[in-house]
Amino acid sequence: MRLLDEIFGSKTVTPDRFPHAAKDIAPGPDGALQKAILGGGCFWCVEAVYLQLDGIEKVVAGYAGGDASTADYQTVCTGMTEHAEVIEVTFDPKKITFGEILKVFFAIAHDATQLNRQGNDVGPQYRSSIFYADLEQKAVAEGYIQQLTDANLFEKPIVTTLEPLTEFFVGEVYHQNYAANNPYQPYIMHLATPKVEKVRKHYADRLKAE
Repeated sequence: MRLLDEIFGSKTVTPDRFPHAAKDIAPGPDGALQKAILGGGCFWCVEAVYLQLDGIEKVVAGYAGGDASTADYQTVCTGMTEHAEVIEVTFDPKKITFGEILKVFFAIAHDATQLNRQGNDVGPQYRSSIFYADLEQKAVAEGYIQQLTDANLFEKPIVTTLEPLTEFFVGEVYHQNYAANNPYQPYIMHLATPKVEKVRKHYADRLKAE
């Protein structure tokens, strides 16, 4: 419990108290799927959160922020590249919106007040980050961060970076769906599983049908 308190301790309210985004992105007239690129520490844990939600078509673990020459796990782990560990979420905006994805991101997926770290994972590769694909995504993310700041939902300032997406690099095969494939790995049991359980508890009506 102490470890979880250290990781989630800056949050003062439960996920139920997080507001809906006042500004959001509507589905396009063609009904096309949309994508969001999010960094919230180890991509294993963030991926596990989103895979459960209805409207999420695919989640891919990978890297963003640097160039192709350093987009591999061993190099990114040095903390010497500009990459962050991220997930690429492909979603159906008729079922779940970009704003709703951000709500889960801030309420459950990670602690947005930890600078260049999540718990014991330390380094810029673990930074809280939103890589926006266009100015509309940037505006929604900026607006939601301001909403959370105005609502004083955190004890510390939000340090999430908003960075333009240049390219997303798919991570190694063994990182994909890692938590589901390795449920008894100690790191997953202590960090990812509690987040998964929070989603199931607080967003039970938004889960995929089993």
